[in-house]
Amino acid sequence: MGNLRPRLTLLATALVAVVAALLLWLGWMLVGAAVAGTPVLPGTVVVGGVAVPAQTARDAIAASARAEVLRAGLIAFPLVVAAGAVTSWVLVGRVLHPLRRVVDTASRLSASSLDERVALAGARGEVAELAGAVDAMLDRLQGAFDAQSRFVANAGHELRTPLAVLRTEIDVTLADPDADAAELRRMAEVVRDAGRRCDELVSGLLLLARTEAGGALQGSDRVPVDLAALVAAELTAVGADAVARGLVVRTDPRPATARGNEPLLRRMVANLLENAVRHNHDGGWIEVGCGTGGDVVLRVASSGPELAPDRVSELFEPFRRGPVARTAHTRGSGLGLSIVRAVAAAHGGRVTATAVPGGGLEVRVELPGTADERVAPAGEPLRAR
Repeated sequence: MGNLRPRLTLLATALVAVVAALLLWLGWMLVGAAVAGTPVLPGTVVVGGVAVPAQTARDAIAASARAEVLRAGLIAFPLVVAAGAVTSWVLVGRVLHPLRRVVDTASRLSASSLDERVALAGARGEVAELAGAVDAMLDRLQGAFDAQSRFVANAGHELRTPLAVLRTEIDVTLADPDADAAELRRMAEVVRDAGRRCDELVSGLLLLARTEAGGALQGSDRVPVDLAALVAAELTAVGADAVARGLVVRTDPRPATARGNEPLLRRMVANLLENAVRHNHDGGWIEVGCGTGGDVVLRVASSGPELAPDRVSELFEPFRRGPVARTAHTRGSGLGLSIVRAVAAAHGGRVTATAVPGGGLEVRVELPGTADERVAPAGEPLRAR
């Protein structure tokens, strides 16, 4: 950028010099040709009291006119070239100023200053498109860095608890010289549970980070997905836990097809149903339904602890469970609804949640549907035994 302005100025000045030289030569030729084209007078003419042949007088006038044009042109030529150089320097500077801002902004960027933007409000044309493309790229970079930072911070914070449990159990068992097989088996079960929690945390954090950083899914990543089939499959997966806790499960799985990524949508449905079972109370209820009404709608409602309506939005923040923050004694990673929100956003949808009077939560997911959606009769309610 530092050498571009002088080079462009020099090029523009050279063009001005060539054009000025051509105009001077053209003027010199036209003046001579105009005088030479006048009719020749017969005989002689008197010039300064001296009789001169008419042809000689005309040639002298032509030569004098050309000399005068050349003299004036030699004075004007450097002035025109100098004016062209100054004008070119100023105009090139104004044209390159937005590019200079782009370069300066890019050179100042670091992982801690990705919030800076070029923000060329008055630029137009290709320069404005370039600045807009750079700002959009910075938005994507900032989103990726933020997701990475959240992943590192959350992973470090959340893995500390199960790792501490692992270390404590192993140290206590090793320090006990009388530890028998039963004690070792108990320690192995604790270590297994802590390892499972670590695996859940890492898997959930990776999925959340990838989904948030990836942004909206592209057309090539979207395929028709039968949401009702996903609901039925995931209900089967949580059926044993629901029966063990005496939960009444009522379903209304109307056929609904969404366009999206099948693994992500499956994870979203699984998280909603797992949360409905995990954060319920024994003998409670769960209602699950899906259908179409312009958009594809998935609704999961369940009984559970009573929630303050103004605190429901906090449930979508990582490591929130029910009305309280994450604790070391609660199962799950605390990322379920965060992943649900990220998956819905990646599909161009939205998630809303409302507290159920008397205790519990209702979550409603709305996703763009396909062109061949159809509405079928409601499914029969299913009661867990």
